Amino acid sequence: MSSRITLRQLQAFIAVAQAQSFTRAAERLNLAQPIVSGLVRDLEAEVGFRLFNRTTRRVEPTDAALEFLHDVERINDNVEMALRRARDIGLRRRGHIAVGAPPLLAAALMPHAMADFAQHSPDVTVTLVDRPIADLHQMLKDGELHLAIGTFLRVDPSITRRSLVTDSFSLLCRTDHPLAALKRPRWRDLEGHALIALRGGNGIREQLERGYAAAGLTAEPAHEFSQLATVIAMVEAGFGLTVLPLYGLTALPSDQLIARPLNSPSLKRDFDVVHRADRTLSPGALAFIDSLGRAARDLKRQHTTAVTRD
Repeated sequence: MSSRITLRQLQAFIAVAQAQSFTRAAERLNLAQPIVSGLVRDLEAEVGFRLFNRTTRRVEPTDAALEFLHDVERINDNVEMALRRARDIGLRRRGHIAVGAPPLLAAALMPHAMADFAQHSPDVTVTLVDRPIADLHQMLKDGELHLAIGTFLRVDPSITRRSLVTDSFSLLCRTDHPLAALKRPRWRDLEGHALIALRGGNGIREQLERGYAAAGLTAEPAHEFSQLATVIAMVEAGFGLTVLPLYGLTALPSDQLIARPLNSPSLKRDFDVVHRADRTLSPGALAFIDSLGRAARDLKRQHTTAVTRD
């Protein structure tokens, strides 16, 4: 299409061809008749041939115009379909969002957020990717994800972040463990007790080591595992204690375990929802962030209540 041909010219051509009258076409388009005539003249100048034969009774497309009309109607239909789809996306009646989160956070938070989102935007599909933070960061940069949730480097200019929730760390041990009687245990109280921890290379282990160091201790796990489920199972079996963020306490295996918030220091961990700085979020993605916020606040309230109960 010539850059000088406009959609209004094509729509005027279609309307006149269907109505076989400039006057009726103008009424259909809600335009003045001279404007419609001018649009058709401009289009004729662009395509280089006459579009209509005019008689005293009606206006008929020329043979060349009839061939052109089929292509123009198809273009107009495609434009109208694209506009309908765009409006549906704007109204969150359709669309797709790819969201990434670390495995533990994905299990604890994402089902609640996705269920909340489905109530408000049932026709927008959500794909969840549970990978380590480093993988999520790369997938975000490569355009494979629209959003990612977790603790990301705050000096990275390639991503835009929105604060989601601040979480704290808690002691997890058996109810018959010596530290279970402490309502407000301190990090230094962990000295001398067998530690069960996730292996190095993840944010939870890094924060655990920070807490120990702040209390003048060295984190030397008696047992290290790659999966959180194994860590919790070993704690339940009586092999030691562990330290987890509140969201890691989503489903304690049994009433033999108890969680207590750790103090001195009270370590906090910020979780953000991030996206590429050079991309504008869709209405669906913005709505999903709202669902994430509601789910994160609800989860934090539930877990805060759980770890402070008697």
